[in-house]
Amino acid sequence: MPDLTPTLAVLSGHDGLCARPGGCWSAARLAVPATWAGIEQALSGVAVDASGAAGASVNWAWDLSALQRLDHTGAQLLWNAWGHRWPRQLVLQAHHRAMLERVAQYTTPAPPSAPTLWVDVPRRIGQNLWLLLDHAHAMLRLLGQLLLDVITLARAPQKGPWRDVSGHVYRIGATALPVTALVGFMIGMVLAYLIARQLRQYGANTFIVTILGVALIREIGPILAAILIAGRSGSAMTAQIGVMRVTEELDAMRVMGIAKGFRLVLPRTIAMTIAMPLVAVWTTMAALLGGVWAADAVLGVTPSHFFATLPAVVQIGNLWLALCKSLAFGVAIALIACHYGLRVRPDTDSLGQGTTASVVTSITVVLLMDAGFAVIFKNIGL
Repeated sequence: MPDLTPTLAVLSGHDGLCARPGGCWSAARLAVPATWAGIEQALSGVAVDASGAAGASVNWAWDLSALQRLDHTGAQLLWNAWGHRWPRQLVLQAHHRAMLERVAQYTTPAPPSAPTLWVDVPRRIGQNLWLLLDHAHAMLRLLGQLLLDVITLARAPQKGPWRDVSGHVYRIGATALPVTALVGFMIGMVLAYLIARQLRQYGANTFIVTILGVALIREIGPILAAILIAGRSGSAMTAQIGVMRVTEELDAMRVMGIAKGFRLVLPRTIAMTIAMPLVAVWTTMAALLGGVWAADAVLGVTPSHFFATLPAVVQIGNLWLALCKSLAFGVAIALIACHYGLRVRPDTDSLGQGTTASVVTSITVVLLMDAGFAVIFKNIGL
């Protein structure tokens, strides 16, 4: 049985060099990775122009008589290697010529890429601004509907979606405790190690309590918890509501007269507002434990001395500020997650894009809000 593996041999003769393909040049044979790599490497050194010349002085001839089989894939590969022109010297069978002529007839050059004009730049800027305004308008409507739902809940609290709230509090808060504790502990330990190396040079070991206390309680604990919750629970909220769009559950709710804001947005916002400060305090405690462990190991600052000194050097205003920041972070993350979930179109590609945009936007907004809090409340707790 003949070998059907595609090959390309280069032979030398009195008229110059001759490229001689052999084997079976079909889609099934060329799809083998090892075979394709060899054929591609061999073709890369062969270039044929209208005169049959490669480079400046080498005349190529093509002998296709040894081909066992040639389908449209192999013919297209050869036609591309020839630069969409017939070589001057070509030996082949009649049915192979018919295949190549058919490929040559229906092969069209790729359309040229559209040039970038100066008018495209302001148009793209306008499109992005319009999209930003659309998001801002939808977010404003969502916030207004949330305020109306809060008023409705205050008037009739017995009709509130409390079961949904409790379930979301468990999923957002309780199930996030292990990962937030681990990350918080490691961040506190690393931060303490870095600070200790500098303080030890000046003999200011006791100042590690002040630095770690203010940094972890005021800034790192709340923002670290918010980032973890945004990536973990915020994306889950967007995916849940987006799947409801894909499965047409949102349309069913509208037909049944069930308010989406009251049943979907309000419970998640309340649950996030409740769970976010608790998770932030938990993360801060874990970070402090990691910092205490590192301070004891590197500087000899015992845990008893650390926690006895902490209330005296860190004002209680830092803790209240951290809790207020966590409340604001929770509301922002919940609203952004619900906003992108409700904007998902009924297809899986939109669901993936919405979930990614939700996480990125939530983290960005959290960082911007934290910077605003730092500037506005710079004289509190310091």
